Amino acid sequence: MPDSKTAPVTEKSLPSAIWHALEAADIAFSVHRTDTIDPALHLHAVLVQHLNEQLLVIVPRTHILDLAQLNAITERSWKAAANSSVLSLLASYHLDNLATLPTLFNLQSVCDPAVFMQPVAYLDCGVSGLVIGLKAASLDKLFSSSQRILCSEPIPPQPPNNDSVASDVVEIQQAVVRLTSRRIHQRLQETLEIPVLSRTAKEVLRLRNEPMAGIDELAAVVETDPPLAAQVMSWAASPYYAAPSKIRSVEDAIVRVLGFELVINLALGLSLGKNLTLPNDQPQHCTPYWQQAIYTAALIEGLTRLMPVKKKPETGLAYLAGLLHNFGFALLAHVFPPYFSLVCRTLEVNLHLSHSTVEHHLLGVTREQMGAWLMQCWQVPDELVYALRYQDTPDYQGEYATYANLTCLAQRLLAQNKDGLTANNHISEDLYQRLGLNEDNAQLALQRVLGAEQALRALATQFNH
Repeated sequence: MPDSKTAPVTEKSLPSAIWHALEAADIAFSVHRTDTIDPALHLHAVLVQHLNEQLLVIVPRTHILDLAQLNAITERSWKAAANSSVLSLLASYHLDNLATLPTLFNLQSVCDPAVFMQPVAYLDCGVSGLVIGLKAASLDKLFSSSQRILCSEPIPPQPPNNDSVASDVVEIQQAVVRLTSRRIHQRLQETLEIPVLSRTAKEVLRLRNEPMAGIDELAAVVETDPPLAAQVMSWAASPYYAAPSKIRSVEDAIVRVLGFELVINLALGLSLGKNLTLPNDQPQHCTPYWQQAIYTAALIEGLTRLMPVKKKPETGLAYLAGLLHNFGFALLAHVFPPYFSLVCRTLEVNLHLSHSTVEHHLLGVTREQMGAWLMQCWQVPDELVYALRYQDTPDYQGEYATYANLTCLAQRLLAQNKDGLTANNHISEDLYQRLGLNEDNAQLALQRVLGAEQALRALATQFNH
């Protein structure tokens, strides 16, 4: 039965299945808008699976679910249920999100003891933007059959990527020493045996730093690397760029379709990409590596066109930031192979947290720190270093902020368009204003990219080869 102290919204705002489940269990509750509650009192449910067994795990949203600890205590190998399973479950009950009600789904459940530490708690109710409020007695009653297991830890309130770039080397060194058996060297570069840049990458970087470099020199460098030359020509012939006629040479691709800036940054992105082996493992909700990279780069290109002239960054570098934005993820797999699978599985069961928070909790560093550090080691332009380092910090306003802000905006726009299972994709009005954009024209740029999805996926396939 509903509590007498209901918010402006009422129980009638809930799906009938939710309302009937609470009524049948004789649970007193209230209904609230999510933006009116204390986030520290908001609970989070995640559906995990071991073979054919499913379990609903409930933790505070301010906590990270420790999958290794849950597995050890229950003697199971739990991992996040497949996205398709979760979406099918939501569809069968006509819900927007996973309601924190194990009895509704007839599921076994586990609650971390921290769930019961407050006089009131708020639970997702299946409707975006709404939660149900339960006082302590009602919460105990609702989860009376749930097993109580210590399986989560509170997350520090300070975001992990707020430190300066200069402090990253120390944190990475500490993580490497703590989590690997590698010898301690004076220089981190020696400790990690950084992949050596290819000759092509070195030549492209050299051309980028030469103000007088021309199309002939760029074409000559690209043509000395046959796979790269083939990819540049295929890129120019793609329906996405709508070449006016057949592309006959690399120079033709540069002059008539792509332009010097795009080709030099595309060549650099492709060349750098060959220096790290992409991990076979990745979180199940993630878009494939190069597909995500190309979508992000293409969206940044579109957003840049819409920016006021005074705020526009160098288009080629902004595009390259999108192309390389997730390099740190591949580097995490390279540096911490024994822990990388745990990182992926923990990301899958903590969709309410940013990837940076999860990675810092497990490893002591984030993909943003690793990616920016690698770019520094490879001596790429500083704009790229800062774009990669602060791409998950939407309020960053320091050096080269435009590149970081654009990369952040593009990723969040793409994430909002996905199936809605992931969180932390809010875009503030302040972020739009700093870039001279607004939600309407950003959505136009996004729709152009989504409208060219087939062509962009074809381009991503070239990178995979």
